[in-house]
Amino acid sequence: MAEDKKIAQKIFSGPRFSSPREARPFKNLSGNFFVVFIFIALTFFLISHNVLKYNLANIKEVEIAKTSIKVDLALTPEEQMQGLSGRSALREDEGMLFVFDNPGKYLFWMKNMNFSIDIIWIGEDLHIVYIKKDAKPELYLETYGPDKDAKYVLEVNAGFSEKNNLKEGDMVDFVY
Repeated sequence: MAEDKKIAQKIFSGPRFSSPREARPFKNLSGNFFVVFIFIALTFFLISHNVLKYNLANIKEVEIAKTSIKVDLALTPEEQMQGLSGRSALREDEGMLFVFDNPGKYLFWMKNMNFSIDIIWIGEDLHIVYIKKDAKPELYLETYGPDKDAKYVLEVNAGFSEKNNLKEGDMVDFVY
């Protein structure tokens, strides 16, 4: 015991240290470790939630029912108001994806449309929440919308939902 005391005095009596507390060169290591741990945890969280990898403005296709649909995006209120209005047709593998800032019960109508479409509302979790099949241009005064919140709406040619047996709850994926 006396020998341990002599060793401790030798270690802490030098010019560098005036007390045992000052002798801990790694005293801030636990603080640094915490910062590094938080950084790593946040990085894994962002990667696992696809925040770093995906930007909604870069969506090129929507995969739905094992089918890829090339999409034009409607991101701004102006683009969303215009939608497919005025176009003469869509190819079978084309559509328009409306991306909203927040989930909501978004209503659609067929004003200035020249062809029938299926309108598919998609939740924030990328599951279909509602489908309006065969919305017709001649019924442009009618509005269509889901009972549940949606963050995305996909417009495709009429008959797509029936042909691919789409139903509420089906999963959708975006290709960037």
